Amino acid sequence: MNEMDQLNEVSRENKPPKNRWFKGMAMTVAGGMLGSVITLTAVNYLPQSQDEPSLASNQIEEQGSNLDVQPVSTANESMADMIENASKAIVGVVNMQKQQANPFVQQQGQAEQEVESGTGSGVIFKKTEDEAYIVTNNHVIEGASNIEVSLHNGDKVKAELIGTDSLTDIAVLKVSGKIDGEVLPFGDSSKLRAGDQVLAIGNPLGLDLSRTVTQGIVSAVDRSIGVSTSAGEWDLDVIQTDAAINPGNSGGALINSAGKLVGINSLKIANNGVEGLGFAIPINEVQTIIDQLLENGKIIRPYLGVGLMNLEEVPPFYSQKLPESVSKGAIVTQVDETSEAAKAGLKAEDILVSIGDKEITNADDLRKYLYKDFEIGDKVEVGFYRNGELQKVEVTLAGNEG
Repeated sequence: MNEMDQLNEVSRENKPPKNRWFKGMAMTVAGGMLGSVITLTAVNYLPQSQDEPSLASNQIEEQGSNLDVQPVSTANESMADMIENASKAIVGVVNMQKQQANPFVQQQGQAEQEVESGTGSGVIFKKTEDEAYIVTNNHVIEGASNIEVSLHNGDKVKAELIGTDSLTDIAVLKVSGKIDGEVLPFGDSSKLRAGDQVLAIGNPLGLDLSRTVTQGIVSAVDRSIGVSTSAGEWDLDVIQTDAAINPGNSGGALINSAGKLVGINSLKIANNGVEGLGFAIPINEVQTIIDQLLENGKIIRPYLGVGLMNLEEVPPFYSQKLPESVSKGAIVTQVDETSEAAKAGLKAEDILVSIGDKEITNADDLRKYLYKDFEIGDKVEVGFYRNGELQKVEVTLAGNEG
């Protein structure tokens, strides 16, 4: 039934007297329909007479009172309830750093004070009677002398850093005491597909906009984004989404339509003219990092035991000793004397060009292969040039526990 039919139906049910006053009124209403949506809306929602039940009421009365009449929640109400519950697990994370009281006056012995260096978001993933554990991004808390957490009820409490990993950009915090907040259950990020609905919850631009919700879809899965970290360059595996992610959302939740955590929001492309390119770390990978951080306080990875520099970054003298076909590699700048590399005979100025069946083009390649393709205890063959000659040695990979 269109809006004109609804107006006519209301007129038929109320059956007003047909007089000149009514005709004039009807003409006024018709004119209002053409000129104002507000006028039409007001007419459509005129209350019915208390003496005349609606059509639906008549039907129920005719059929008897045995019907089980219950209110039905709409999809929007269900989503709002889900978001309200999920938001109780989202916290604000404040990075506090020390600086001199007056940075423009450098005086010996001048007192330092802690100031807010930045804010981000976090997610409560585990809770006991007197502790709560929070996952966030490493870059949110990096360099902090103290960390504050802003809870769902507005309380601010001190947080302890349990462990952090700069390469995967994940950190775990612990808050002691009875905490107001809920645990957000983990979903399965491996089941995400492009087009799945997702929501981002976090604190964009600071705590004033805490627990802001934005909606979007999974734009792509299995993306790899090159990022610069305090531990070097790294290719971060991420979920791409068009849900709005802004500064301050880092460390917040990407949830699916069931209200489960499927990613930790971490990155966005902020170039001029670029919109809707946000990225989250898949929760399946995050959970693996969380487990190791809770157990060890850090991530223990395969360790070769050498310091490296890209070949193109060193003087041409070194590359002149190589065959013309070799233009890339990583030169050893130092060797840990207690490492497996030293035991295998690697030395400074050796130029590494392969590990296992992987070609090494730069130092980042070696790190990527060690961390993603090999495990502690693996025996790998390392190819290198020394004095212009290709040599190979077998190295047993140890862990970076030192």
